[in-house]
Parts: sequence; C-alpha cells; structure tokens
Amino acid sequence: MRSPTAVIAEDEPLLRGEIRELLHALWPQLAICSVADNGLDAIQAIDRYSPDVVFLDIHMPGANGLQIAEHCSGRAHVVFITAFDQHAVAAFESGALDYVMKPLTAARMERTVARLQERLQQTPADLQGMAQLLKRASAGDSQYIKWLTVPHLNERRVIAVSEIWYLQADTKYTTLATRASTFLLNTSLKEMKEKLNPEIFWQIHRSIIVNVGAIETIHRSFRGALELKLKERTELLPVSAAHAHLFRHF
Repeated sequence: MRSPTAVIAEDEPLLRGEIRELLHALWPQLAICSVADNGLDAIQAIDRYSPDVVFLDIHMPGANGLQIAEHCSGRAHVVFITAFDQHAVAAFESGALDYVMKPLTAARMERTVARLQERLQQTPADLQGMAQLLKRASAGDSQYIKWLTVPHLNERRVIAVSEIWYLQADTKYTTLATRASTFLLNTSLKEMKEKLNPEIFWQIHRSIIVNVGAIETIHRSFRGALELKLKERTELLPVSAAHAHLFRHF
C-alpha cells in the first residue's frame, strides 16, 4: 500500500514547522507533499498532489481555510488548525475530521493522528456549504466570540469573553489580562479585535484593547495624557491621543 499523503496550509512560519515536526514524529509514514503559506498555493497543491489529508489554518491570505475545505470536499480529510473556537461546532457538524487549537500540543496531535489513521479508508466528508453554515451561525451577536481557550501550564483554560479585562500586543504574542491573571495568546491583536464586540471592547491605543466594563477610573497623567485604572488591577493603561475622543463624555 502507498504511504498516506498530506498538505499543510498555515501562514505562520514557526507553526508550519511545528506541525511538520509533530507529524513526522507521530506518523513517520505520512508523506508531506506540500507546505503552503497562503490559500491560493494550498488550493494549487491540493489539485496537484490529491492528498489524503489537508491540515488547514482557517485564517490565511489568498483564500481562507473554509473556502479551501469546500474546494477539497469529498477528496481529502480535513483537519482545522486555528486559534478561534467559534468555528468548532460548525466544523464538526459539517463533517470536518478534527479541530485542533493553537498552540499545538503533542498529546492533542496524537489523538488527531489516531483518528486520521482510522478514517483513511473511508470517503472524506462532503464539506460543501460550510461557509454558508458558518455565516448563518455567526448572524447577529454570535458573530463575536463568547469564550476562548488560553494556554496555561500544560493545559488549556476556558475564558469567557466577559472575563477579559484588556488585551495588549507584545512583540510576538498578545497578553490577555483578566481580573486576577494574565495569559499569552499566539494570536495578533488585530485578529482578536475582529472577534470582539466593539461596543464592549474599545481600542484605546494601537497596542491595547480594553473591556469598557472593567474601567474603574479615568484620569490624566502629569503630562496630560489619559490613563485608565481597571478594577482590581494595579497597572495603568495609556490612552493615545488618537483614541482620547472615546472618553469625551466620561
């Protein structure tokens, strides 16, 4: 029997390498025939190599993972790899094989590999209509995430969006702060902003988004700039001049 084949589509270079290394360690018989960093290259690779499995990031330039999944519907088993949880239920209902959250862990990928090995002899799921299903699922308020999972030691912790006090961009990560804790996300501030309700989460600085309901006091620094003190947090968050108008009526 021929070796099973796979295509990896992921726009983050470090994560692409991590996926490849984990698969090589957990499933050495799996031949990675192409690694794409954008959606259009992923579609070309799928058409060229007809892989058994496609590992897809949902958010990619060119064509997103949902469009790619529809393109290879019935032709390849699909595993979504992404930072956002709100797609999970619709992905499974549509027949996607698995859904792996970032950051990856060897234990989670091992379970995915086991499921893939069991299903390789089965016909891949029909994923046509996935984008429409997700669009219906995201109507109204539900277009914004209600909760997410964050890495904590060797596990993942579930955080309700209402628990988020603020988000701050770092060099490579985004810091998520709750009332009493902080966590590091492997997701950009821009991506997080798109998933949060703008009526509740305001961008107050190019690197900071704050939960308005968490604000305790607003005052001016000795230089005249606005600063925010959040409930039960000690740090002060700066408000840039470009965003000071948000607090005109406070």
